[in-house]
Amino acid sequence: MDHSTFNRYCSAFTAATHVVQWGNSDVWKVGGKVFAIGTSSKSGQPAFTFKTSPINYAFLCDLEGYVPAPYFANRGMKWIQQTHTTGELDEDLKYYVAQSYQLVCQGLSKAKRAELGVEENSL
Repeated sequence: MDHSTFNRYCSAFTAATHVVQWGNSDVWKVGGKVFAIGTSSKSGQPAFTFKTSPINYAFLCDLEGYVPAPYFANRGMKWIQQTHTTGELDEDLKYYVAQSYQLVCQGLSKAKRAELGVEENSL
């Protein structure tokens, strides 16, 4: 997946907002909380970061093409970075970004979800 496809995908989520920060990274948020990051690896290749459940974190840490997310995972947070972005894992990335969005939405207050139009029963 390339950055423009990633950004189009993330923009489709209800109340998603985009900022460019942290060294020119595409940072996607809902309710002010990050759910996905598109950046470039040291080699210049696309890399995409997302929040995950503890079970998926343990699973993905052992899979080729995924690493614990720099700056997040070493702080005890369950964030993964997909480094294999040639297209083979695009559907997986979409799934995990959607899950990340849901996890972040679930962490928002009920009032904040209502304000944003994020339906609790759709999470």
